[in-house]
Amino acid sequence: MFSASSTTIPSSRARTGSPRRRGIARLAASVVASGLVAAGALVGAGSAVADQTPQQQGGASAVLDGLKIYDGAVNHTGGKNEKLVAGLFEMTVDGGGKIKTYCIDFHNPTQSRAKYLETPWSQTSLGSNKNAGKIRWILENSYPQVDDLATLAAKAGTGSLTEKTAAAGTQVAIWRYSDGVDVEASDPQAEKLADWLESNAANQEEPQASLALDPTAVSGKSGERLGPITVRTNASQVTVTPPADAASGVKVTDKSGQPVTSAANGAELYFDVPAGTADGSASLSVQATTSVPVGRAFAGETKSQTMILAGSSQSTVSATATATWAKKGPIPAVSAEKNCAKGGVDVTASNEGDEAFTFELAGEQHTIEAGKSETVTVPVGEDQAYDFTITGPNGFSKTFKGVLDCKTGGSGAGGPETQTSGQPTPATTDSGSTGATGDLAATGGSSATPIIAGVAIVLVVVGGGAVFFLRKRKTQPSGH
Repeated sequence: MFSASSTTIPSSRARTGSPRRRGIARLAASVVASGLVAAGALVGAGSAVADQTPQQQGGASAVLDGLKIYDGAVNHTGGKNEKLVAGLFEMTVDGGGKIKTYCIDFHNPTQSRAKYLETPWSQTSLGSNKNAGKIRWILENSYPQVDDLATLAAKAGTGSLTEKTAAAGTQVAIWRYSDGVDVEASDPQAEKLADWLESNAANQEEPQASLALDPTAVSGKSGERLGPITVRTNASQVTVTPPADAASGVKVTDKSGQPVTSAANGAELYFDVPAGTADGSASLSVQATTSVPVGRAFAGETKSQTMILAGSSQSTVSATATATWAKKGPIPAVSAEKNCAKGGVDVTASNEGDEAFTFELAGEQHTIEAGKSETVTVPVGEDQAYDFTITGPNGFSKTFKGVLDCKTGGSGAGGPETQTSGQPTPATTDSGSTGATGDLAATGGSSATPIIAGVAIVLVVVGGGAVFFLRKRKTQPSGH
């Protein structure tokens, strides 16, 4: 039995306002308990098309290629003696590059060819895990960061290690800290490695993002420089791509107004909007080629087990920021990000206009005075997909979508916690894999995909959603 929470919106309120009327902003937020619903169906008729950029602060995005180097392990949790495989995954980075990851989400399966986004620890299960820093230590001190296996074996006091047994031992040690499960490696040397890593792990800080912009949205009056937007990166330099509409005259500059085409960590960028520019919005993007730091989390754009980075080639990373401007009135900027601590998604609205901005969200009224901002947390259930479309005057529209995956326990609704022994393992479904063969369960194996896909089809049909509206309040009667 699947269900979805819903909020009843009075029909007169749902009809109020036209997308062509200046000053009206509307937030249609589909918080879907069991499946994604198309944003267009919730926003209603409108002239603007939503910018459906995935919710991400920036960095690398990649597609899962599968489990590549692995060996056997046994799960004893709950009195089980379940055979499975443990090892190293590989992903192909959008724009170029390869990354290697381990799983930090034992009870949930992966989706074949799932899209992953570089994600802060606070927006994953690592945010509430007091041992998150120990996981990073394990990554820094084991395979593949230490690829001299003879040296690794000597340091850990194991016998001879292969890539397969080193990967399995490392994954087993990580699972003990990421998920608190009772798992041991099948190979005795791999088990010795896992024990050594677990007992010697020390807390380390979260690594810096490969690339991010802060904030991701700004607003203000035409004739001003809107910002600053600060570049955060481990790359030596990033390329700055200005707004696509050169005819508008909007440029990306530094604080003094000098055009910027490249920047370094800590640089501040501005949208320079000439006086008289028609009310509107624009975006800038920054891009670099760098090695993504070991220990960065990667969360699925859809429901797929969370990963942590173990190694990276030189890869393409990017980030985007937007600006909205007008001559007068309320001028909102809106952004959203997961808030695992509060179990929801933070919607932040700021107002750089000269009139107060009043809106309703989740049944509550909020007023943002000129020059102020407010963050509202919209509750979203664990493992639920959400889809927020934010529209405003002059064609402004932006969509945030994702899955709230903040805990390591299986949801019970997204598929089996692990594959059963009757299902094929990654070794038999992925010809490029290197590892154990045989009748094993595989946490995260891609053979669970048909089950997930079948469930998803049903959920899209039966799933409901909670719909919230964000609009400028008017003094005239609602029938006008």
